[in-house]
Amino acid sequence: MPQTNLPIPTMDEFRTQLRRHNLKATRQRLAVHEVMMGLGHASADMVCEQLSRQGSHVTVASVYNILSQLADNRIYGRRLSATSKMFFDVNVIRHIHLYDRENHTYRDIIDEELNMLVASHLRRRKFKGFTVEDIDIQLIAHPTRSKTKNA
Repeated sequence: MPQTNLPIPTMDEFRTQLRRHNLKATRQRLAVHEVMMGLGHASADMVCEQLSRQGSHVTVASVYNILSQLADNRIYGRRLSATSKMFFDVNVIRHIHLYDRENHTYRDIIDEELNMLVASHLRRRKFKGFTVEDIDIQLIAHPTRSKTKNA
């Protein structure tokens, strides 16, 4: 059965990642990462709301810019929901996303066997004019009526 828990970068690991990309560990970046550590996948609105609850005032635009910069530097990942809302992912190791199209939430799933099968298959394929950089698998689902755990 696939695992659903991924390691989240600690604050020290996050600071190291920032240094590696010549980014300063500003108070706002650190606050955003602290919130993302708890949320895992979140939109700028969600992060901003959580920061506000903690007594920090950061605009949604600033949070979005921070999250986008982290994603541009591959410190975070990006997900586009069915409602065209951008979500950011604190985990960048290879994993599968299960997207709940009714609640617009994501769940991480680690399935090494599936990742290896897809990568192996794609290694044998050529796409004229393109070089495959990465593989991103997203499963789109909806909750079952029963409250059983399927993943």
